[in-house]
Amino acid sequence: MKLHVINTGFFKLDGGAMFGVVPKSIWNKLNPADERNLCTWAMRCLLVDTGYRRILIDNGIGDKQDARFFSFYYLHGDDSLLGSLNAAGYKPEDITDVFLTHLHFDHCGGGVRLENGKPVLTFPNATYWTNRDHWKWATEPNAREKASFLRENIMPMQESGHLKFVDEEPFDAFDIIYSSGHTDHMMIPRIRYRDKMICFVTDLIPSTGHIPIPYVMAYDTRPLLTMEEKQKFLNEAVDNQYVLFFEHDPGIECCTVHRTEKGIRMERAFPLSEIL
Repeated sequence: MKLHVINTGFFKLDGGAMFGVVPKSIWNKLNPADERNLCTWAMRCLLVDTGYRRILIDNGIGDKQDARFFSFYYLHGDDSLLGSLNAAGYKPEDITDVFLTHLHFDHCGGGVRLENGKPVLTFPNATYWTNRDHWKWATEPNAREKASFLRENIMPMQESGHLKFVDEEPFDAFDIIYSSGHTDHMMIPRIRYRDKMICFVTDLIPSTGHIPIPYVMAYDTRPLLTMEEKQKFLNEAVDNQYVLFFEHDPGIECCTVHRTEKGIRMERAFPLSEIL
């Protein structure tokens, strides 16, 4: 098995929204905001090459929305989805599976692109994976999340015939932890790599700054459930020496965690390349 970090660029989100009830005087030390109260976040994906399958976990925000949409998110940086794949030695046609932790636009937007004004799959040979409960949640969205579930990102997967549900078809490349505090039936891939267990923690723990239990995003639909899920997951992470892989941390790719007098905290930060 080979693992490749696929960086798709950076974007900005409101710091208060990202840290919920935590005061700015505290969170601003973790991820300093600009004059508009916006913090920079990564959109970091992971390619898992098993030798016979090449599985891309999430795919960033994409580029097909209009200028007004992107004006809210201040995309920046030199990295791109296809550029990072190319740097790792892969073409879009090489990808056999696109595994989507959930269908918010910053996690699945890169999976569909426009060609002559029409939506087409970025990865034409790939199966796109979600689960049936989350698909229903995303395609019949509640008012709180409706702006995060964009039909142009989601429906072409089904209309093309490339969509499958992990709860109805075998998927044995890695196992999955389900989490419903951020959004319903979000999936956290847990990958056995050599003697390590690597968890792609997606939006359960967006960054190292979100490891403390009360540090929960205002975007979460069920924040108290997020806190329960984080507590359970982090205890497992300590007991089983998980490596946490962060999708949104602007500077840290991975860390381990340990118990302290203040609760579970980051133990050591490192790039994924250190264990490859």
